[in-house]
Amino acid sequence: MAEVAPVEGVSSRPLHAICAEDLPGFLAGLPEVSAAFLRASGFAAKPGEIALLPGENGLAGAVIGIGKEASPWHFGGAAWSLPAGSRWHLAGSIPNATDAVLGWHLGAYRWLHHKRQERAPAELIAPSGTENAVMMAEAICAARNLINMPAAELGPQQLAEAAAGLAQRHDGRAEIITGQALLDGFPCMAAVGAGSPRAPHLAILHWEGDANGPLVALCGKGVCFDTGGLDIKPSAAMLRMKKDMGGAAIMLAVAEMVMRARLPIRLLVLIGAVENAVSGNAMRPMDVLHTRKGLRVEIGNTDAEGRLVLCDLLQFATEQQPALILDAATLTGAARVALGPDLPALFSNDDALAEGLLRAGQAVQDPLWRLPLHDGYDSWLDTPFADLSNVSQKPMAGAVTAALFLRRFLPKGQPWAHIDVYAWNDSTRPGRPEGGEAQAARAMFKMLQDFSGRL
Repeated sequence: MAEVAPVEGVSSRPLHAICAEDLPGFLAGLPEVSAAFLRASGFAAKPGEIALLPGENGLAGAVIGIGKEASPWHFGGAAWSLPAGSRWHLAGSIPNATDAVLGWHLGAYRWLHHKRQERAPAELIAPSGTENAVMMAEAICAARNLINMPAAELGPQQLAEAAAGLAQRHDGRAEIITGQALLDGFPCMAAVGAGSPRAPHLAILHWEGDANGPLVALCGKGVCFDTGGLDIKPSAAMLRMKKDMGGAAIMLAVAEMVMRARLPIRLLVLIGAVENAVSGNAMRPMDVLHTRKGLRVEIGNTDAEGRLVLCDLLQFATEQQPALILDAATLTGAARVALGPDLPALFSNDDALAEGLLRAGQAVQDPLWRLPLHDGYDSWLDTPFADLSNVSQKPMAGAVTAALFLRRFLPKGQPWAHIDVYAWNDSTRPGRPEGGEAQAARAMFKMLQDFSGRL
């Protein structure tokens, strides 16, 4: 437990965080009127439960229930449960002030670009030492904004420009590749976006926290809208496809965290921004696409386009000889069938990297679940008409075969992890409002903190 003091010079009310087992002692220390009120209201200090404390002049404070172990989600509903526009500070001892601040800010987020906010959330005055939590929340909420933006307003150009703007704000360098240069250097990615009147854009970001530090490459799938192409999705499956650039948004959140924390590494961030649309220029089933690596890919399904974007990004990344490559993508429905919406699927060719990500995810309550790169399924990608197909013709193990497709573009010995994410909250829960979500971003950042700490 750590004592948290109010911020000097800021007017705010105290918020006490109490475990159920500590409730009797807390009640004994309250003025009798407040203690009687809490007892009468039935407050039991369940995690996330909130009760107001009366005082002589009205509202004296509030109490929130927490579990035995620190969790940001205990505080995730507080901003909307406490009186509108009120200001609070953490009072007394709590297990982890960083978790409290992170959960509060993540829960206070709402998408407001096209909806009037009828009331203001309560505000938490972040105590000293929790700046990192505020930073992570801001990076995650920026990613949420990108995912929630309608595709009509966030096309490939806008996503690439958002990536470039991030680099420029943090003393990095950015270049955007499109047109003939993209077709020449990243032909498979260019083919995915050929069906849209909004041209594909590749954003390449460079940042140095330490000029001599190891290079880490982050690759993000940025399909700003996915119709499925000529293998068009049914309307129900297309409904949320503005979120198909979620992998790119997540990698931008990780990059922002790394930059703002000034980790002693070098970053290479690759954002493949395209739209998979239907037109006379769209790729067709059984077309054969060329890739940056030189492998030729037969299109077994135009709706398996994310891996076609990533394969060129992965090849470019490997040419820079990074210490690690991480990619994130809303790649397969099969991963959601296997693990549901809240557990991103992790694939890796490096056990130490995979274990580091799993440990990090558990430590920050941003969990991942590892699935196998099963060699026995690799031949399922074979086709008599090209070096490989972009899909297996077997109706099983879709997330595994997608990861195996990506592995074809990695040289042996290159540490790599692929994270298949949902990037969306189907309903509002404490700290996780309905809409876009930067899943696995905090896990990757924590892993990179641990990685850089061992240098």
